[in-house]
Amino acid sequence: MALLDRMHQELNPPQHAAATHVGGPMLVFAGAGSGKTRVLTYRVAFLVDHENVQPREILCVTFTNKAAGEMRARTSALVGEARARDLWMSTFHSMAARLLRQHCDRAGLPRDFVIYDDADTRSVVSRICATLGIDPALMSPRAVLARIDRWKQELLSPDDVPITFVSGLDTALEIYREYELQLARNGALDFGDLLKKLVELLERDLELTAALRARFRHVMVDEFQDTNAAQYRLVRALVGSEHNVCVVGDDDQAIYGWRGADARNLGYFLSDFPEARIVKLEQNYRSTGNILEAANAVIAGLHRRESKKLFTRHPAGERIRIVSVMNERQEADLVASRIRAARARGASLSSIAVFYRVHAQSRALEEALRTADLPYIVVGGMKFYERAEVKDLHAYFRAVTQPDDDVSLLRIINTPARGIGRTTIDLLLAQARARAMSIWGALNSAELVAGFPAAARRKLTDFVRVLSGLQQERAEFDSRPARLARCILDGVGYARFLEALPLVERESRQQVLAELVGAMERYEKDAHMPSIADYLERITLAEDRSDAADSSAVSLMTVHSAKGLEFDTVLLTGMEEGMFPYRGADPGDSQEELDEERRLAYVAITRARRELVMFHAKNRQIFGTTREKPASRFIEELPSAVTDSLQATFDSRLRSAAMRPLPATPAPDGPRVVYDDGISPPPGSTRYGIGMRVQHPHFGVGTVRQVEQGAEPRLVVYFPATLKTTRILASVVRPVG
Repeated sequence: MALLDRMHQELNPPQHAAATHVGGPMLVFAGAGSGKTRVLTYRVAFLVDHENVQPREILCVTFTNKAAGEMRARTSALVGEARARDLWMSTFHSMAARLLRQHCDRAGLPRDFVIYDDADTRSVVSRICATLGIDPALMSPRAVLARIDRWKQELLSPDDVPITFVSGLDTALEIYREYELQLARNGALDFGDLLKKLVELLERDLELTAALRARFRHVMVDEFQDTNAAQYRLVRALVGSEHNVCVVGDDDQAIYGWRGADARNLGYFLSDFPEARIVKLEQNYRSTGNILEAANAVIAGLHRRESKKLFTRHPAGERIRIVSVMNERQEADLVASRIRAARARGASLSSIAVFYRVHAQSRALEEALRTADLPYIVVGGMKFYERAEVKDLHAYFRAVTQPDDDVSLLRIINTPARGIGRTTIDLLLAQARARAMSIWGALNSAELVAGFPAAARRKLTDFVRVLSGLQQERAEFDSRPARLARCILDGVGYARFLEALPLVERESRQQVLAELVGAMERYEKDAHMPSIADYLERITLAEDRSDAADSSAVSLMTVHSAKGLEFDTVLLTGMEEGMFPYRGADPGDSQEELDEERRLAYVAITRARRELVMFHAKNRQIFGTTREKPASRFIEELPSAVTDSLQATFDSRLRSAAMRPLPATPAPDGPRVVYDDGISPPPGSTRYGIGMRVQHPHFGVGTVRQVEQGAEPRLVVYFPATLKTTRILASVVRPVG
């Protein structure tokens, strides 16, 4: 089917208008689930196929690798893989890194600059604080880095930061100065530098800016409401005189103000491009009618917003269930109960998500899911690339690529252990600092190394020899990172180091490294011009690499992490004043903070396709204190026509909670009661459920894995004391509260 025919068939009128607009700027307000990715990809295809724009002339930027990958895959299906390969379609940071790498001489950067992740930057700041005698309890490295990142978003170098009398800012500024010196000495950039240094380069190098504007005739930006000041200035710098720029965003989903995103950029765009065409995408293709009615009711209370209202052609669907519970433990047990019931009905666990406002809420939920033997993943938890063995190998890669990188050198200098102790390292650091050189420079100074005791001098010299040898290997295997990885694992004794670990840990780490080397081999096959530097850049910038939902597990996450995702069933917990909106009932909260909480609630609601359940607790213990708060204002604002309010019941003898029982059709052997989790015990009997803990007179306490109903119910129970799973009569055990 021809492209234009497909567009007429698959796009609604506003989508079609946005995809076919040419000649000048455009702002697309894209409501949740309104098909903005479809519009962007069809727009690219329209420009290439119908307007004869070369793929290399199109720049399309977004915020996550997942979104960029999805757009590239869809575009490839429309224009062909060969043409799609020439598109510039990536995240802001990946695009900036690529341009800085291409123009490193103009930017005053080393060709092999490394990119520090969060752990690397915390390491640098921690060392600076220790050197300056700053107590981390009074000023944490994480807090300092947040301040530094905000300064970089505002394109402020240390000399540009305005002098204030705010407590602590002078100390943070002192750390910022030293931090910049150390990064420059190490040949390193952090994430904030990628944008800041590119903007600075473009604003002073007008020849390069003109060349890039001529190259990128069409600029497109996704999730524009999430851009910060540096990103907006970058977009503005790249837009040429024809003003062929299309930005897509939704002020109703602006939830990242706490990390520097500025939804006012939507207004600034219209001020800078007053001739811009405005298109609104309001038809939702994701959720049922009742869910959208709830979302529209919540977002209507926003203080200031662009006028729009989501609608759908889908049926109304199930009502939103509002569940009142006593406390967070009952809430967690009922969440587990509903998930068990959904699985019993044939639902995939990956289609279910549990949301909470803050990470601390996950503790009770995880306990309940473990007790119920329900597999789950915590989105935003430990990531594959944060594993110690992975970071060790990448540190070796970075050290052989950029030996002046102190962070990587310090990680590997005694990993695996080679007898270089803390005293030797501290002395080496002091000497390097005193001479304003990198640690690698100090190690290669015969004069400095001669000052160490003989044993330490020998070990340091051995380390220099090992790393120098790996640098030669890198030159030979630069296009084969998997081959270099094997050289490192064997050459530095890392494989032998793993062999000395306990069996379980050894096998786990070996499996992780095997997976990593396999990923490197896949990279070698897929990359256009594979190299160690390009590989490191890709994995460092892959910030959303582990957030994909497991195909056989429930997803647990904060609402912030849920942005861009969707699930058949969403269980939204902690819907009380002070929890969600977070601290929102306090009189001192600003209107802007409350508005962002409201937008966050809107995002949470619109993640659900078919079923939405909201829980609120009368009492909640969190952060070491017990709170008693009313239901969230966001619940109170929902139309009664789309909600069902339910009261949870709880048997104190059991660990499992249930909804109030509903009468069912009487069975031949007498009436039964049907509970929300699908277990139906005869009246008067003890109600056993999967995940319950029971006491056996000989085997001790165990966990119920299976319930077999019958005239004499049987249980399949795992008893940790015996390390066995046993089938027993229900009558010989008793519940454990």
